[in-house]
Amino acid sequence: MSIVHSNGLGQFQQDNATPRASRVATKWLQEHSFDFRHFHWPPKSPEMNIIEDIRDALLHDVEKRSPPPRTPMDLLTALQDSWCEFPPGYLQTPVESMPHRFASLLCARGCPT
Repeated sequence: MSIVHSNGLGQFQQDNATPRASRVATKWLQEHSFDFRHFHWPPKSPEMNIIEDIRDALLHDVEKRSPPPRTPMDLLTALQDSWCEFPPGYLQTPVESMPHRFASLLCARGCPT
């Protein structure tokens, strides 16, 4: 976090899925809470995480590449190329979907939507 957000304005976000809410992960987050801000998220609400949608789009694009990436550096290059190939405004769609996602989550009382 200190490398990516050296200005101290970064926030850590997780969807609180069971593997990431384990005692070990929770203890680590508590011990390192002074290093970053932790954005509290409704428990087990993957529908709220637009990062997953963007990650899926990136991975889908990389999987279509021929030849496929064979080394970690090839994968990094493919991901960066795919990111740069997103059409202008691509990220605006998931951002604009957030009010609807929040409303759905509230209606479902935190359960899957």
